[in-house]
Amino acid sequence: MIHAVTLAAAIAAGPTAVELTVYNQGFALVKETRSFDLRSGRQLINVEDVAERIEPSSVAIKSLSAPGSFTVLEQNYQYDLISVNAILQKAVGQRITFNRTLPNGEREVVRGTLLSAPTNPTDGSYSGMVIRADDGRILLNPSGEISVDSLPDGLISKPTLVWDLESNRAGSNTVELSYLTQGIGWSCDYVLALEKDGAMGDFKGWVRLDNQSGANFNNAVLKLLAGDVQRAQQMRRGGMAGAPTMDAGASKESFAEEQFADYHLYTLQRPATVKNRESKQVSLLEAFMVPVKKKLILDPMRAYGGWRPQEGEVGTGSMKPQIRIEFKNDQASRMGMPLPQGTVKVYQRDRSGSLQLLGEDAIGHTPKDEMISLVVGRAFDVVGERKRTKFEYFRDGTRIRGANETFEIQLRNRKETADTVTCIERYWGEYKVTKNSQPYQQLDSNTFQFEVALKPNEVKTITFTVESRW
Repeated sequence: MIHAVTLAAAIAAGPTAVELTVYNQGFALVKETRSFDLRSGRQLINVEDVAERIEPSSVAIKSLSAPGSFTVLEQNYQYDLISVNAILQKAVGQRITFNRTLPNGEREVVRGTLLSAPTNPTDGSYSGMVIRADDGRILLNPSGEISVDSLPDGLISKPTLVWDLESNRAGSNTVELSYLTQGIGWSCDYVLALEKDGAMGDFKGWVRLDNQSGANFNNAVLKLLAGDVQRAQQMRRGGMAGAPTMDAGASKESFAEEQFADYHLYTLQRPATVKNRESKQVSLLEAFMVPVKKKLILDPMRAYGGWRPQEGEVGTGSMKPQIRIEFKNDQASRMGMPLPQGTVKVYQRDRSGSLQLLGEDAIGHTPKDEMISLVVGRAFDVVGERKRTKFEYFRDGTRIRGANETFEIQLRNRKETADTVTCIERYWGEYKVTKNSQPYQQLDSNTFQFEVALKPNEVKTITFTVESRW
């Protein structure tokens, strides 16, 4: 025969040390050091102040001071928190008291039974609530103040882990508690501030933390993991090794970066408090006088991958070149820290020295020594016009075997300063350039480009002929 065991629960002390590793996929690993005052034998321990959006299946616990001294027999996660809505939902069928003000200003006290709880009680309005008064009346959607005779069972004030454990020794026991929680994530925001000539700029990186996990993490060791960590797709409650470096001007109060497995780990060099329902910005890096290069890109066929020649015109007409700002993430550029994905806002100083926004773009996870290329907008005073001036099929007997096309690109610089436009051309399948008015660079089997230098107020035209076969 199995007998039920009734145990009184002891409340565990709060954490004495906290480590928080936040992933850029909207979850975090929490590791806490706590002290349990245990007695010998079987007992219940309540651990409060855990995150509301904890993943209960991820909880791990071990003794640091006496390894193997206890065994967890059962774990429960209680998260039915006290609220007006929760109390009324559990009070259906119970006796309640309702105080309301009548239209003539008199106060009425109604005793009765709650038949239906409101859907969303706010400011004394109880839409969906039904009360059977002791005098036989049925009150629908009443407004006023409501009180219940007793607090329903099962409601708690804080999310709580409850452990049923067996200990082979009595006394203080230092334990490590770790778990995953949803509702906390981080992202990066970068600012590139260019000088007047646009040749140099200062680069600043910020980490933005957003904590909606339902818990505060006080004086925590804060770590950020950048990378795409694989997680099994499943329903969760609540929805949703290398040497450290201090590159890119990171201060002792900022983050130290290290390679960890196939990811990158950033550790803040000071304790941090991350409060619930808080958005926090922390400095990631600073780099000064970073050399940059501006490019104007005309790429009319980028949107037509796999296109084959046909008689209708594609990728022609008047178009504005794309403005790109490029720089290399290396030590020669006074940078060199692997950059987590984020958004980069680009500014430039005008003649008066004031910063003006040029544009913004997103970057993916960028290793050191890689090029960063940002699209910030479209050119105003440089215009490209691309048109096809000749198209003809060539045949093998009656069968069409390919086509010859001749294109003309006119570039017009309406500025008082010189500039250069990169014209990118894309072709697929078997092709060759049979004529060209100026040299081009073959980038890969499908792509070649012309670099066209334009003097102030200059108009220049380039032509080329492509033979395609299929």
